Amino acid sequence: MAANTISAPATAGEISGRPGIREALQWFTREKQWVNDIHLQLCRVPSPTFLEQQRADWFAAQCRSLGWHAGIDRAGNVLVSLTPAPQGPLIFLTAHLDTVLAPRTKDDISLGPDGEMFGPGVSDNGAGLAALLAIARAIRSTPAPDGLWDRLVLVANVGEEGEGDLCGMRYLCGQTELASRIAVFLVLDGAATDHITCHALGSRRFEVSFTGPGGHSWSDFGIGNPVHALNRALAHFVDERPLDPRATPKVSVNVGLIEGGASVNAIAPSARAKIDVRSESNEKIEQLVIALHAAVVHAEEVENARALGGRVAARIREIGCRPAARLAADAPLLAVLRAVDGHLGIRARLDCASTDANIPLSLGIPAVSIGAGGSGGGAHTTAEWYRPDGRDLGLKRILLAAAMLLLDTADRPDAPR
Repeated sequence: MAANTISAPATAGEISGRPGIREALQWFTREKQWVNDIHLQLCRVPSPTFLEQQRADWFAAQCRSLGWHAGIDRAGNVLVSLTPAPQGPLIFLTAHLDTVLAPRTKDDISLGPDGEMFGPGVSDNGAGLAALLAIARAIRSTPAPDGLWDRLVLVANVGEEGEGDLCGMRYLCGQTELASRIAVFLVLDGAATDHITCHALGSRRFEVSFTGPGGHSWSDFGIGNPVHALNRALAHFVDERPLDPRATPKVSVNVGLIEGGASVNAIAPSARAKIDVRSESNEKIEQLVIALHAAVVHAEEVENARALGGRVAARIREIGCRPAARLAADAPLLAVLRAVDGHLGIRARLDCASTDANIPLSLGIPAVSIGAGGSGGGAHTTAEWYRPDGRDLGLKRILLAAAMLLLDTADRPDAPR
């Protein structure tokens, strides 16, 4: 790594006026159309969870064309840096590759007359990925002090949505040779700049299934019925411990999917449901998990006690776990973002959400999730939209924060967390 000869400045304003950084910040306003165009291109490359390879390959190729080193790790994450093997405390700037829904054809991603973009994934997380590419090009298009960006790693990671269960971020934090040198994660997710997610909302997800012999609704009536047992378990779980949405810490439960049976006049041989439990408190989540297991055991016992033959069997399988965690109020990372927001005139609130930041925060690595600029809505639907107005402000925020973090950790092998 080239030695960084610049000492950490006192203010965001002082950094933003430095040669190289000043030109990079100006680039975002000058090159709005390029950013919009690359955003459209990337959203037209389908990338549903577990099937991100096509977009990962495309993203890596784009970064190489801009003069960066880009590779894909064993989890499928794209890692991008200016040097083949960056050294020292690393600043990770990340955005997830996957989307809940994927375009079937390129025409599923469309543009309105005012530049608004429509289609699955255009905001979540087309906005974040477009920001990474804009940062990559801005850095390579403008002069910079020697070594300033050498410890910046851009990552387009897999598995953030749904049952991906943050698998890409888990790999980055736990299984790569870079993990021990990550000083900070700055996660880009969605559009709006009005929030800083520094409190990780925890969740655990389960698939509950009941199986039995199945049979005719009349001639086999009386055998164990998986559908009846499943519904009894769900009702008991929800009714046994009523939850107040106004309580602190807040807790939520949701049965998001129920399946079973093939005909109105057939006893189903199987039935299953997927359940999501969330809270700001890992302890509260664990209490609900215990209650869920008890409800399933109770339902199995009741159904088999009533059955004249053909018993049911229950199974609970955990399909997701996102730990709750919180960034310390006095964390240097939060101070940097507050300083940048003050300089740019951004008013952002601290909030709690489930993002890629959950994993590093749970491991004691400083992390926040922020929007990449512009505005968006309709996430996880075919009616998702993104509007680029104001995107350059979000991009300036990201680049300036990254520069401050790099300078703050310069020549410090054990950057504070």
